[in-house]
Amino acid sequence: MERIAVISDIHGNLPALEAAAEDIRSRGIRRIFCLGDLVGKGPQPAEAVDRIRELCERVVQGNWDHGIGTPQVKEAGVWQQERLGSEQLRYLGSLPFSADLLLSGRRIRLVHASAESVYTRVYRKSEKKEKLAMFENTEATGGFLGGEEAPDVVGYGDIHVPYLQTLKSGRRKGLLLFNTGAVGAPYDGLPQASYVILEGIEGSEAPGPFSVQMVRVPYDIERVVAIAERVKLPQLERFQYEMRTGLEQ
Repeated sequence: MERIAVISDIHGNLPALEAAAEDIRSRGIRRIFCLGDLVGKGPQPAEAVDRIRELCERVVQGNWDHGIGTPQVKEAGVWQQERLGSEQLRYLGSLPFSADLLLSGRRIRLVHASAESVYTRVYRKSEKKEKLAMFENTEATGGFLGGEEAPDVVGYGDIHVPYLQTLKSGRRKGLLLFNTGAVGAPYDGLPQASYVILEGIEGSEAPGPFSVQMVRVPYDIERVVAIAERVKLPQLERFQYEMRTGLEQ
């Protein structure tokens, strides 16, 4: 059985990333996929990019990763962009849109926000039709593993709220949608890093044991707040509130 950790939404929060990485290592898991938003919001965007490149086997692009390479006008965006080198910006701009994976006969697709765009948001309380659209092949995703089939398991980040839900559409039953939550900026009221472990038989088209496990990891919140204060992070009060409460302001 293969186990793969899926993380997302680091947002320049290196203490949270290191806590999640240590927890993953302690479980004997060696493979990590990241679903984007390495930068934005937090005080260490460059360090987060470099660390993700060391840790992760596969990384897909988030909305911040895409947008940070474009001209910035807001103070927070300018601040983030100025802390990234040209090679880091090139890396973020070159990240793929999605990643496909076959485990125990389940066709798994991983994206940042949706099958349509890194900017199309699907909330936990979104309508069923919006969630079912996550299982469609689009111009951005292509067919599953380059073929014509569509995924029956979809994982994403973006909304910073972890959840898991089963869906059905006509003859397609047992569709599984999950959100990893955020490593660096959880918004579900629990200020701990969040990630997912996928377990199954890799590459097998035959049905087999398969699981999605959600994990929360406490970390030193005051450490990242102190870093933000030291580097004079824009919108500091908002950052302090979100880190300490696990809620979006």
